[in-house]
Amino acid sequence: MEEPCGVGAAAPRGRDVEEPKQGSVLFLGGNEVKSSAVVKYSSAPPQAAFARLQEKTDLKLPPANWLRESAKLGPAGTTILGNSKKSKPFSSFGMAYDFIDSVGNDVDVVSDSENIKKLLKIPYSKSHVSMAVHRIGRTLLLDELDIQELFMRSSQTGDWTWLKEFYQRLIDQKWQRKKKSKEHWYQKAILSKFLYYSINGDGAAQPVPSTSEQHQEGPVSGESDEAGRASWPAPFEMPSSLSEDPGASNQGSVPLEPSYIVGHVASAPKEQNLTTLFNDGENSQGLKNDFVRNILWTFEDIHMLVGSNMPIFGGGRYPAVSLRLRDNNKPINVLTGIDYWLDNLICNVPELVMCFHVNGIVQKYEMIKTEDIPNLENSDFSTKVIKDIAQNILSFLKSNCTKEGHTYWLFKASGSDIVKLYDLTTLCEETEDKYQNPFTMPVAILLYKVACNMMLKKNQNKKHYGTIRTLLLNCLKLLDNGRHPQIIASANYMLSELFQLDEPKKEDNTDFPINGNSDESYSEEEEEMPDSDENGSYSNSSDPPDDNKAVAIIKSVGELSVPEKYKSVHRIRPSCAFPVCHGTEERCRLVLNYVLEGLKSVDSSVKKEGDLPAADPSTPIPLKYEDESTSGGPECLEKQMALFLDKMGSFQKGKHSSQSGMIPGSWQFKMKLQLILKSSKAYYVLSDAAMILQKYGRALRYIKLALQCHDTYCCLCASMLPEVLVFLCQCLTLCGDIQLMLAQNANNRAAYLEEYHYQTKEDQEILHSLHRESRCQVFAWATDLSTDLECQLSISCKCYEAAYEILLFSNLKSQNPEQHIQVLKRMGNIRNEIGVFYMNQAAAVQTERAGNKNVSTTEQQLWKKSFSCFEEGIQNFESIDDATNAALLLCNTGRLMRICAQAHCAAEGDFKREFSPEEALYYNKAIDYYLKALRSLGKRDVHPAVWDSVNWELSTTYFTMATLQQDYAPLSRKAQEQIEKEVSEAMMKSLKYCDIDTVSARQPLCQYRAATIHHRLASMYHSCLRNQVGDEHLRKQHRVLADLHYSKAVRLFQLLKDAPCELLRVQLERVAFAEFQMASQNSSAGKLKTLFGALDVMAKTKGAFQLIRKELVAESEQVGKEKHAENPSPSDSSTSLNKEEVLKLLGIFESRMSFLLLQSIKLLTSTKKKVGGANEEEAALKTNKHVYSLLLRASANKSLALLERVEVILNLLEQLAQGSEAGNGGIQ
Repeated sequence: MEEPCGVGAAAPRGRDVEEPKQGSVLFLGGNEVKSSAVVKYSSAPPQAAFARLQEKTDLKLPPANWLRESAKLGPAGTTILGNSKKSKPFSSFGMAYDFIDSVGNDVDVVSDSENIKKLLKIPYSKSHVSMAVHRIGRTLLLDELDIQELFMRSSQTGDWTWLKEFYQRLIDQKWQRKKKSKEHWYQKAILSKFLYYSINGDGAAQPVPSTSEQHQEGPVSGESDEAGRASWPAPFEMPSSLSEDPGASNQGSVPLEPSYIVGHVASAPKEQNLTTLFNDGENSQGLKNDFVRNILWTFEDIHMLVGSNMPIFGGGRYPAVSLRLRDNNKPINVLTGIDYWLDNLICNVPELVMCFHVNGIVQKYEMIKTEDIPNLENSDFSTKVIKDIAQNILSFLKSNCTKEGHTYWLFKASGSDIVKLYDLTTLCEETEDKYQNPFTMPVAILLYKVACNMMLKKNQNKKHYGTIRTLLLNCLKLLDNGRHPQIIASANYMLSELFQLDEPKKEDNTDFPINGNSDESYSEEEEEMPDSDENGSYSNSSDPPDDNKAVAIIKSVGELSVPEKYKSVHRIRPSCAFPVCHGTEERCRLVLNYVLEGLKSVDSSVKKEGDLPAADPSTPIPLKYEDESTSGGPECLEKQMALFLDKMGSFQKGKHSSQSGMIPGSWQFKMKLQLILKSSKAYYVLSDAAMILQKYGRALRYIKLALQCHDTYCCLCASMLPEVLVFLCQCLTLCGDIQLMLAQNANNRAAYLEEYHYQTKEDQEILHSLHRESRCQVFAWATDLSTDLECQLSISCKCYEAAYEILLFSNLKSQNPEQHIQVLKRMGNIRNEIGVFYMNQAAAVQTERAGNKNVSTTEQQLWKKSFSCFEEGIQNFESIDDATNAALLLCNTGRLMRICAQAHCAAEGDFKREFSPEEALYYNKAIDYYLKALRSLGKRDVHPAVWDSVNWELSTTYFTMATLQQDYAPLSRKAQEQIEKEVSEAMMKSLKYCDIDTVSARQPLCQYRAATIHHRLASMYHSCLRNQVGDEHLRKQHRVLADLHYSKAVRLFQLLKDAPCELLRVQLERVAFAEFQMASQNSSAGKLKTLFGALDVMAKTKGAFQLIRKELVAESEQVGKEKHAENPSPSDSSTSLNKEEVLKLLGIFESRMSFLLLQSIKLLTSTKKKVGGANEEEAALKTNKHVYSLLLRASANKSLALLERVEVILNLLEQLAQGSEAGNGGIQ
């Protein structure tokens, strides 16, 4: 079995020993209770074997080594041998500070072993009990509260007078300090000498001179008065000489902190931006853990952190024993037996060695096993009852000591059976200043330390955030800003850190679960639950009226022995859980509230002569707003940007100082930096959220505040951390996004302006704190709300450029590739936006100068600006291999080239208009950019929509160029044949990039374009054929091409349901083409064949006329409906039919049909006379004559409406088709 206590070197104090060398030993006292103990810390050396004293040794004579240091004792010295001063009132706090991990979580009770024993002996003892109880999480801290010592101090200092009066009035009207008897001091002295004899080992009494003996005994007998009194720390008006804060003296008239709360606030923490606030300065003022051993003792299901000074020796059958001295004439009573048993259980000591004496003369030794102690004669007791007492007392205290930070007083008067629990904090607040309670400060520090420790744990689960928040809020309730600004600032900063701003928003119920059944979280405003009648434990109804100040009462100590008499009724309500924030704004506002409180604490502790005048929080700070007329435009921006980047570059060189007089390195300086950075992040998140909601004015206001915070941070901070610079890039990037959105939504400018100028009181107060350190104007160029579109776009671009420059000069590009890519994408995008803006302006200028042939200088400047922006944007996208966006910008550059080409065309009224070389140059440049865009994409799969768009633009450019060359042929510079060849090539290329097969929204447009191209080509070849003489081979080629393109044009126009006029025009041109061919024919048979071909084309126009009739009918119905409607609305006909065009085409159609029918009748008649008629030709002749006569009658009737004329034509075409079928080939 491993040695249970005091083995090995002392563990470093101040933290738990993770793997204690001491094993945990299970004791079954009388087979009824379970107990195990693990030594967490020991300052004792390996225990020495005790020396058995010879019989008749006189313990009244002091040994030579009495009260002297010894190598066997180690640093603990006299403490081990029981000569330590009495337990200090803050002993549990000293332990709690050292084992902060256990507090609030694993351990139920932290206390001196003497206090634990006193509580467990309550039902057996008549002596008084007075203890202070504090709750930290699920842990109770128990300390002796020596009322009489307190009142002696009170009579000298005037403190605690309220408690003295309360005590005298309600509890003990005549109290006086009981003096310890002479017998008490005699017994204490011989025990001390006995223990020193036991380690001396020679067994011989070595008397010392009587004067020396008296001198040595003095401290033992006098310890109660001086030492006890000195153990109480003074209340918190500390003289300046006691301050240990090196920075305090430099801060002017700042109230000095107590010496045990000095230390430094976190500067740049790695995990949660937190470090421990306090150093070991708190070990003064009675908060030191001065126990020889700190033991984690588990008694049944109760976990306790216990301090013990019991001397432990080696020897016997076990490696550890406790040594006791007893007067042989006095039997061991129950109280002594419980005392011995509990001491051995707590320290895991298996055996007790008892030395009996008579009047100081040693008689004999006796060995007793720990498990046998409860069965000793005259002191037998039930270990099970002790277990029940422990469980009942713990349940009673946990049920009633519910308010964290409050000091509870557990009191039992001497000889009384009633135990009462008072809430001293509430009583104190009713009468005097809460700082008259000396426990206030240690409790606040402990609450802070436990919260800080929980925050610093690496894999901290968010379910503990509710606990941490409650600890910190309760800590803040106990503190006064004038006295403890450092802790208040730090606690508020930690509260703000609980709200994670940089994480994606999750469901609230998963983010912060309401842990309703765990002691890990609890409400700082917990109310007492209704008491159970069957327990009858907490009812005050039968008590005298004087007891109404008590929180709870145990009416009889006998009740504590009843198993489960007191059950903890303290239930945790959901109100204690981490607050559920119903949105980003609410979360950020909570953070800013805590930040503001922290800033107030810091600012209040920094005083300086000639400080800034106190600002009135009700007066808003004006947000600077300039009209674009005074802002200087983009040129002014360039200067501001240069100044900003120059300042950013100087961070590595220069030192920055605070205007308010904060000393770099002081806690105020470090804490303000952290608070400012936190507020900057909160405003950034608010701005981002407003951006998502499209509240762009609000978003700009928040990002302005974020950048003002950042500006102040930069003023204070000598060197910038990489993560802070990355955050600055994010802020500038977001600012650029907001300015761009404001530019794109100019129609809501009034609403955005109103949002921008609104300010909350909280924002104003944070700004006042910032203005103590800095003017906050470094980023003014980026956050002003301009009314000029160009200025807004320029600001947006400058924001992105600034972000990019920061990444470059800080060498952060490689560490933050994602950020780098995002900034470059945005730079490319904004340059595209600015390029388009200048391009549209150029187009507008071009429209205005319609009558002027010359291109203006303004236009040329706009082209250059636009082209420059597109070029830079393309470089941005190409640098990050963004082929799609690069293609889009190349496409826009192509469009710019087309605008330049259009600008060079002559005025429309000029009859000598020709397609100029400048137009050709710019159109060819446009084509080059479109082809580059296609090469950038590579293939359609990369981005089908962009690919199709570029193809369409390219097709359009070729088509436009060909059309202009065809319509305004540059005959002064080129031969007709050359022009025709170029037109033909351009048209064919346009067809190549015009995708008529892919099903898309653009397909009908492509089909219309292709049909138009074929129509134009057919017309061109038709025209060539008319004007050309000579080369028969070429004429034949042109005839074939004209016929081919006419056929293709007809086929494509027939696919479209909304181009009947175009279809009709093409068919009529085909008829004209047939007539031209017929004119050059000599034989009747050839002419007749061509005529029948032309009539066949006429018959095929039936589909076009049906579409025209359909649209005319729909239009007349619409007009009819509007006439019958009560409130006729303006005509909104869905038809796009051009009636003038239809009438014109109808006239041509009638004349050509009349001509063809007449010619066919003449030819058929002459053929019949010569040859003698065939049946087919007779039928055709008859049909044509009938149709011709009907056509003449219809043409003669001028009163027919358009729709009726269309109906007549359709009827004629129908008859013509029927006659053809009847004649079986009359019309071929």
